[in-house]
Amino acid sequence: MSLDEETTRNIAHLARVAMSDEELAHIGADLSRILDLVAQMDKVDTHHVKPMAHPLHMAQRLRPDEVTESDQRERFQAIAPATEKGLYLVPRVIE
Repeated sequence: MSLDEETTRNIAHLARVAMSDEELAHIGADLSRILDLVAQMDKVDTHHVKPMAHPLHMAQRLRPDEVTESDQRERFQAIAPATEKGLYLVPRVIE
């Protein structure tokens, strides 16, 4: 697919990128090559390929779900401007 200068200029405008006419020509050629590659990859038959979340077969390492910090609620609420029944009171922001 070949992008003309006007299309490249429009893409640059939408991306909010200022470019000179020389840069537009180079970027237009690069974008055209990228779109050609995408079109080529689109022709590959992938209906038999199972979708993957990650290209490597690996499991995520998880740490044990254990408490690692002590309860400091009383300490933190002692310095809060306003609390009630263990909750922080804040000004109303939605009317």
